[in-house]
Amino acid sequence: MGKFTVKFRGTRGSYPTAKKNFLKYGGNTACIEVKCANQLIILDCGTGIIETGKDLVKESIINQDKTPHHSTVFISHIHQDHIQGLQFFKPLFNPNSKINLFGLNVREEDLKDSLKTILFDKVFPLGLDEIKSDFTISNFNENQIVVIEQTGKTTVYNKYDKYKTKKDDIVVTSYKTTAHPKYGCLCIKIEYNSKVLIYATDKESYIGADKRFIQFANNCDMLIHDAQYTYQDYINPIHPKQGFGHSTFEMAIETAQLSEAKKLFFFHYDPDYDDMMLEALENRFKNDKIFFAKENLEIEL
Repeated sequence: MGKFTVKFRGTRGSYPTAKKNFLKYGGNTACIEVKCANQLIILDCGTGIIETGKDLVKESIINQDKTPHHSTVFISHIHQDHIQGLQFFKPLFNPNSKINLFGLNVREEDLKDSLKTILFDKVFPLGLDEIKSDFTISNFNENQIVVIEQTGKTTVYNKYDKYKTKKDDIVVTSYKTTAHPKYGCLCIKIEYNSKVLIYATDKESYIGADKRFIQFANNCDMLIHDAQYTYQDYINPIHPKQGFGHSTFEMAIETAQLSEAKKLFFFHYDPDYDDMMLEALENRFKNDKIFFAKENLEIEL
């Protein structure tokens, strides 16, 4: 069995911040790079995916790698901070690349049609049909299971189907939260090598916590959880954030404790929170189980 590593490529929510006082925690929007042995999985396509693509091209040149690039991408939802880097992902334009993208579709519209309209044909020099790579876009919901073999072969099952996995296979499932306007958001579970990663961006908790999600994330090895707002911002009487589809740091902690997550990583920081503010919050909350995601931080499960 190979290594199971997680690398933060974009940790910011809403929109990217390109300022020197945002460098410690990162200014790029949501993107996480996951490697399970020789398989690459990318979670969300915010601006963080741009550097991922550049690094993949560099690695290929340095290693004189002539084998086709293969990656599997999961999009939690199609809000702009989770898709705005996709058009600039360099492997997308390489004929030798094979990219399978899965994500939540809304209003009965295929995800492919949504991305074609909002990312390519009307707002980009190239249409989706002009992309050179072997690029597939598929709807993905919480009733489906994606199994990725180490050969790159990817199979989608209904969660009620009978299926078998081999020891080195990667199993990806999801949980749909409806507490993110207006069409919900997918939280992603990746299981590999007897380890479990939960990616829960853009997730607002409830009073008494989200019991279904806690069951979904139960006893995970690493929980990456939305923590866009401080409690004070969340209940601000002038501009309250309740109902915006994001959690406070306290909500994330409660969820981690109830789900018995081994490690919690805060993620999706508000773009107004600079390094000084996040450092103060890190000094307040961090312990041996609670961590703050930082751009380019890499963790092995």
